[in-house]
Amino acid sequence: MDGKTLPGVPGHSGLPFADSAAGALLDADGVIIGWTAAAAELFTLPAEQVCGRPALELLAAPAVGGEPPARDAEAAWSGEAVVRTGRGEDMGVVFHVLPLAAADGAGRYFVLWAPAGTVDRWRQDQAFTRELFLQDRLGLAVFDAELRLVRTNTHLLPYTGLLPDLRHRSLGDFLQPEGAAAVERRLREVLRTGRPLILSEETVRTIEDPGDGVVMAVSAFRLQAPDGQVFGVTALFTDVTEQRRSDERLAILHHATAAVGGSLSVAGTGEELADVLVPRLADLAVVEIAEAVFRGEEPAPGEDGLLPLRRTAAAGERAAEVPTGSVVPADAGCAPAVGHAPASMTAPLRARGIFLGRVTVRRGPDRSDYTPADLDLLCEIAARAALALDNARRYTREHRAAVGLQRSLLPPAQAETAAVTTSGFYLPADTATGVGGDWFDVIPLSSARVALVAGDVVGHGLAATATMGRLRTAVRTLADLDLEPDELMVHLDDLVSQLRDEPNEPGGPGGPVRPSRLTRADGDGADGDGADGTVSYVPLNPGPPLGVNGLPFEVAEVQLAPGSLLVLYTDGLIEGRESDLDEGMAELRRRLSRPGAATAPLRELGQEIISTHPPHQLADDVTLLLARTHAVPPENTAVWPVDADPVAVARVRQEAARQLSEWGLEELVFTTELVLSELVTNAIRHAGGPVEVRLIRAGQLTCEVSDPSATQPRMRRALLTDEGGRGLYLVAQLTSRWGSRYTRHGKTIWAEQPLPDAPHPQGG
Repeated sequence: MDGKTLPGVPGHSGLPFADSAAGALLDADGVIIGWTAAAAELFTLPAEQVCGRPALELLAAPAVGGEPPARDAEAAWSGEAVVRTGRGEDMGVVFHVLPLAAADGAGRYFVLWAPAGTVDRWRQDQAFTRELFLQDRLGLAVFDAELRLVRTNTHLLPYTGLLPDLRHRSLGDFLQPEGAAAVERRLREVLRTGRPLILSEETVRTIEDPGDGVVMAVSAFRLQAPDGQVFGVTALFTDVTEQRRSDERLAILHHATAAVGGSLSVAGTGEELADVLVPRLADLAVVEIAEAVFRGEEPAPGEDGLLPLRRTAAAGERAAEVPTGSVVPADAGCAPAVGHAPASMTAPLRARGIFLGRVTVRRGPDRSDYTPADLDLLCEIAARAALALDNARRYTREHRAAVGLQRSLLPPAQAETAAVTTSGFYLPADTATGVGGDWFDVIPLSSARVALVAGDVVGHGLAATATMGRLRTAVRTLADLDLEPDELMVHLDDLVSQLRDEPNEPGGPGGPVRPSRLTRADGDGADGDGADGTVSYVPLNPGPPLGVNGLPFEVAEVQLAPGSLLVLYTDGLIEGRESDLDEGMAELRRRLSRPGAATAPLRELGQEIISTHPPHQLADDVTLLLARTHAVPPENTAVWPVDADPVAVARVRQEAARQLSEWGLEELVFTTELVLSELVTNAIRHAGGPVEVRLIRAGQLTCEVSDPSATQPRMRRALLTDEGGRGLYLVAQLTSRWGSRYTRHGKTIWAEQPLPDAPHPQGG
């Protein structure tokens, strides 16, 4: 017997599985009369060594279950045994005995053997497959090579809309085309490549009940026969809809927290909140905030418990149709919106127990209604947004106070002097660090002159604002001394250095100061607009920031025709978050070059220039000072040289009286004669000659006396026994303002008197 055929077994000249089954044919006495090749390989015993021997001789120990059941001798039975192999090793096996009926009536048995471990795996595989199809939390499907369903469990897709019998159906027979095509595309890839599919998420909807569908995590592997032929694919469908929705809610919460925390603007916080909710949580989101919040105040409901709200932001479908305001109870809580279906919810914006506003969201009819979990999410987002909103409210209060302080330290926006007409603008940047230290000033000087200043303290916050106030005062004080511009800048540089070295102010008060700009020492931010309409930047070499290294400052002198326009500004005007210096300078030149700009009202022109600088786009504060120059007509000035002789004082009085009569200022003759007498007498007595007298009528009457002495006059209180020393005291009492200034050839003492109210020719 060659071990490949087993004579006498029905159905074949041998068993059809003889090549693959480890089996033996026994006669009625248990003697082996047939042996398969697989048995020979399993036990390393060829057929010629075992045929003709009792099967029990192969056992190393008595078999368990080795006898047929007593009640039914023709029934098959199974058992376990230990077989001694041809290598002398013991092998645990599981056997199965099949009684056979032979033609001669003699009883025969066919015995199948398998290693115990292999049988255990078979049993595990069978149990695993059986349990898979019994699971109620997994959808299990077996597809053939054409992706038709061969077998499924009862929970393939755990919601309504499935056909009663899915066998021989394709997914497209009961799923919406988009979802069916997506899953089949994945399964075909598994069939083609053999690579398993692991938890690929797809949203599927049934044809009968589309709704929002469910999110299924699909895993699949290919099925193939031992010879390698592919005959199908098995897929597991896990419903992860709620898990995905939870993940989406968490992502929305994180995104909203990050979004609303990035602004210190009340309106900006509301806009960011509305934008982050659409379309993730809603098709329409409306944010309403109490009016008081915009002023930085804590909202307080009226006696009826109601609080007026302003619609601050709306995003999504039909946002423009949302009313601009409403009145709500200040104790409102999270709930479905009153008067609406579960497709709408509202949540209060409440921080530190204070009701600041509310947010309302709504979904369209094509989306599912909100769930309690969605309401919890909205309430959590609203709570976090309310903290950001309260921070913005408090910042608004502090910012308004800082801006108010800043503006209180600045001069009036409009000024009219004999020398210039000015219009100033200050635009604070909407930054988290507060207002800066930018400033401008218009400082009247003697003899119908004026000083224009623009400066910028580096940094922001109250420290920068305080430093600005100190510097503005210092500049005014130094300017009142009528110092040359470069000398004034040196003194100011020393002052800033001292401020930086003060204790308890790390890094200096507000940082270094960019060079101020003066009419006779214009910085690189001084732009000249000639009376003929041409625009040019004043050519000069800008000095270093004040308080840095003590380098000298250069002076630039520019002749301006009457009616010229000076534009002084800080760098915030020409440097933005998204533009560089050259672009900003070109834009400023373009606006000043437009037809009519040179003669336009300064207020309108300034508003036009700063209109393209929204506060939330500013990188720094903007300070802008526009000045249109005037000239004193020659006929409004009179000059006389005076001999260094006391007798010449009488002639001075006569010439002054004559000139005042020509100007129609007879009311000022007596006072002017007395003032000039005292000033000229002092000049002749203490300085000698040459002496020069000048009268200027320009908004007021100015008397000037110049001499070659550099000695500064001082007013003192004379004793009763003193013969002199009362001159300057009389001058101070008779005039509205007096002082002296150094010149290149000595000094000039000046005194001013207001002009009478009666009409008279005006200069400038």
